[in-house]
Formats: sequence, C-alpha cells, structure tokens
Amino acid sequence: MEDINSIVESIVPILVQYGLKVLAAIFVLIVGWSVAGWLSKKVRRQAEKSETVDATLTPLLAKITKILGLTVVVIFVLNMVGIQTASLVAVLGAAGLAIGLAWQGTLADVAAGVMLLVMRPFNVGDSVDIAGVSGTVKEIGLVTTKMNTFDNVAMILPNSNVWGTNIKNMSENDIRRLDLVIGFGYDDNIDHAMETIKKVLGEDDRILDDPAPQIAVSELGGSSVNLIVRPWVTKEEYWSLKFDLTKRIKERFDEEGINFPYPSHDVYIHNEN
Repeated sequence: MEDINSIVESIVPILVQYGLKVLAAIFVLIVGWSVAGWLSKKVRRQAEKSETVDATLTPLLAKITKILGLTVVVIFVLNMVGIQTASLVAVLGAAGLAIGLAWQGTLADVAAGVMLLVMRPFNVGDSVDIAGVSGTVKEIGLVTTKMNTFDNVAMILPNSNVWGTNIKNMSENDIRRLDLVIGFGYDDNIDHAMETIKKVLGEDDRILDDPAPQIAVSELGGSSVNLIVRPWVTKEEYWSLKFDLTKRIKERFDEEGINFPYPSHDVYIHNEN
C-alpha cells in the first residue's frame, strides 16, 4: 500500500505539470485558430474595400494570412509542451522533399498559379476563353482557376493547363469588332444589298464611328453572295448588338425584296430510252 501511495505521489505532480501544459496548449491552439480566421476575414474585407488591391489577389492574401497565423500558433504550442522545433523543422523539410517529389503535378500548378498572379493575363470578373472553355473568371488560386461558363456551369481548371494554353481575354480591350456574314441571292443587286446594310448600321447609335464599319464582298458561295459586315462596338454592347443587327438586317432585306437563298441542288434526269 505504501508503494502504491509513493507511486501516486510521484506521478501526480508530473500529471499536473504536463496536464496543465496540455490544457494550456489546447486553449492556445483554439484561440490561435480563431484569431487566424479572424485575421483572414479582416484582410479579405480590407482588400475588397481597397482601390489599390486587385480582386484577383484578395482570396490569395486571405489564405496566406490564415496559413501564416496558424503556423505561428503551432510553433508556439509545440514550444509550450517542450517539443524542440529545430528538429521538427528538419523533419518537415525532409517530408516536404518527399511530398514535392510525389506531387510534381501539383507543384507545377502552383508555379503556374504564381505566373498567373504575376503576369495577370486576366483578372477576376473578366470574360475569357481558355482552351476552348468560355466563361467568367471567379477565382484565381495557387492550384486552380475557377470560372463559370456563360450558361452558368462551374468549371475548375488546373493552373498548369491554364498557363500552358492560349488565353483569349474578351474583357481586356474596351471596344470589339463584330463580324457578321450576310448572304443574298445571285439574282439580287450587290450595291443594293450593301446600301441596305449600311443604312441599318447608320440607324444604331451603339455602332462606333471610329473605327468605321466595314461592308465588303467576302465570298461567292455555292448558292449565295456573302458580305462581311464589321461594325465596332463597346465590349458591354457586343452581344446585344449582334442579336439586334442579325434580326434587323433580315427584316430590312425582306422589306427591300432582297432574297436570302435556300440550300438547293440541281438534279438532272437522263432518259436513255
């Protein structure tokens, strides 16, 4: 009995000492986690209000703030419980090398993400075409780029695929050229058709005077004479003008008696009798 009492008396101080350290470490970890999250949200809000910080960098700055905060908290907690962080750093370095070799593809995405953030081929909110996928950019992260297609389908693209392909940014320039191909029958007068289209363009205030619109014969097709119609418009009015011009040119051609040709085939029947 005396042996048990002596053992208990020797263990209790140790349990109290390390138990208090563990409880204190858990408390610091919980508080630190909350503070890191609060700092991350604070940075995000300030970045969103700031006129000098691009919206592209806002999510990245918030994530980096939280990661740095948690790193400081973890190192502090480890020191509290008596773990030497110097040896831990060496272990983490070796583990990082092994992980880097295993995750080469992910590291390539991270490198591409850094290039996207530095070179800025597009920003959050831009309308882009990336490798044949068109939509609006929602977030540029270190590993992936998130965008919504124009029919509102969410797309997540690895950054290495984004950086390694052609990028078409439709929001970069303030004005765009609208290209329409208008065909009419061979029996109709070319000058009449061109003058009719010119009048339609002149009636629309959205079409810019400089650069001037272009109307020219582009092709003598199999069943139609094709005109290329190229007005210039602001990027915000591009699609509405495209739809309206297509409708109005068709209506004006009907009024002027200019025919839109139908696909046709000539069939010859030879009677050998």
